[in-house]
Amino acid sequence: MEFDFVVVGAGSAGCAVASRLSEDSRYSVALLEAGGRDTIPWVHIPIGYFKTMGNPVTDWCYYTEPDAGLNGRSIAWPRGKVLGGSSSINGLLYVRGQARDFDHWRQLGNTGWGFDDVLPYFKKAENWEGNADDMRGKGGPLNVSQSRVSRPVIDAWAEAAIAAGYKQNTDYNGADQEGVGMFQMTMKDGLRCSAAKAYLAPAKQRKNLSIIVHAHTTKIEFKGRRAKAVIAKINGIETSITARREIVLSAGSIGSPQILMLSGIGAAEKLHPHGIEPIHELAGVGMNLQDHLQARPVFKCNSSTINTETRSLFQKMGIAFEYAFRRSGPMAMAASLGTAFLKTRPELETPDIQFHLQPFSATRPADGPHAFSAFTASVLQLRPESTGHLELASGHYGDHPKIYPNYLATKTDCDTLVEGIRIARRIGNTSPVKEMITSEFSPGEAVSDNYDGLLEWARNSSTTIYHPTGTCKMGNDKMAVVDADLKVHGIKGLRVADASIMPTITSGNTNAPAIMIGEKVADMILKEAV
Repeated sequence: MEFDFVVVGAGSAGCAVASRLSEDSRYSVALLEAGGRDTIPWVHIPIGYFKTMGNPVTDWCYYTEPDAGLNGRSIAWPRGKVLGGSSSINGLLYVRGQARDFDHWRQLGNTGWGFDDVLPYFKKAENWEGNADDMRGKGGPLNVSQSRVSRPVIDAWAEAAIAAGYKQNTDYNGADQEGVGMFQMTMKDGLRCSAAKAYLAPAKQRKNLSIIVHAHTTKIEFKGRRAKAVIAKINGIETSITARREIVLSAGSIGSPQILMLSGIGAAEKLHPHGIEPIHELAGVGMNLQDHLQARPVFKCNSSTINTETRSLFQKMGIAFEYAFRRSGPMAMAASLGTAFLKTRPELETPDIQFHLQPFSATRPADGPHAFSAFTASVLQLRPESTGHLELASGHYGDHPKIYPNYLATKTDCDTLVEGIRIARRIGNTSPVKEMITSEFSPGEAVSDNYDGLLEWARNSSTTIYHPTGTCKMGNDKMAVVDADLKVHGIKGLRVADASIMPTITSGNTNAPAIMIGEKVADMILKEAV
């Protein structure tokens, strides 16, 4: 159990790192995943996230601590526990973010992370099925496609948004994100294209790549200030895996800081109560937590939606046959069909809210759709100011850390989300979707358009859209955990490469940027190793 490189976590970034490092036959690579192999059929069927989220076989099943911004509610935070990580259970939505996001990272002192620097890695990862241009990639491992599914009510919402004054955008991952369009998805031939499918499936036969599942990392061992080995429970047996060159921690925004703290890297006053002797003081481990909070207006409608298309066994059989023989229909649908990146104020330089348009509605996905026909116009703030943190619940690796999201903690965050809900209502009151809406189910007519009422509804009902970031942030300030090469400050032989390194959250879904981070760090490692 000795390798040149040991990668911890086979999620969006970790799969990319392990695959790219093992392309060089001079180096041996071990990829450790706490979950199992992605053999469950629901992992590969796009609509399968209804079955994999909340399932302890594929989901870590985290919960937040009661959050003041949500009126004391604790909410589920699904994260993937399977080859492919969260890319195997997410909604398949592919969003790079705004160029300004990455230019801001560079302005914070992270040389090499401006948009012009990261664009080549987005393109390297991507096989875009749409029209080729200078912004998009062809021939990469990650297949990105346009939707095979449409629904009249979602098309009508998009038309209404344009009629309300917002522009159309056929490629929000192109030169400009702003506008109304349809989501792009990590899908190929009607099947999910997870990071495991994209990066590991073609690489698994390489003799220099060892993919080890059911390997729950408990801590990292050091010799002085150098990371030397990963200690993991592999099928319940404690094993030491030595890294001759480097360890790359890609366990995600919850797992990576937890492993660092269990290994003695973090704030000493937070480690001592759990019997952990600090090896290196880094106050920022677990801090700077950011997530996208979604408010979910729901509109009843007189048009066909998934709610009414899945009522009977006969309908479900028809859907299954359509998927089996044509790889289309509701089972080939991502979490959302339509999207819009809009500004809540005209003076803004870039969009500050994002819509996810879904031709179904549910109180909770696991409960199934509502009995009536409806669609959801979910809206989130792209760049929240609020930051939370996580901390250890105990010194035992099996205990989930305590997660404090700290949602809606600033006036800007509250103002932006409230205005996003108002925009959802205004578009819903615009033709042609206006004629298809029979009533507003949620917030409902009892909740007026006044600020306090909408904010209270948001606090009582909003939930995560599954984008935790920032807990091992990149930078040079006293709260930074890694430098611009993603090396842990003050430690040799250890890097972090996943969404936890984001100094600020990106403007949109975070799977694509996480994969880009994996591509970029693998390139940096190989260039240094020569």
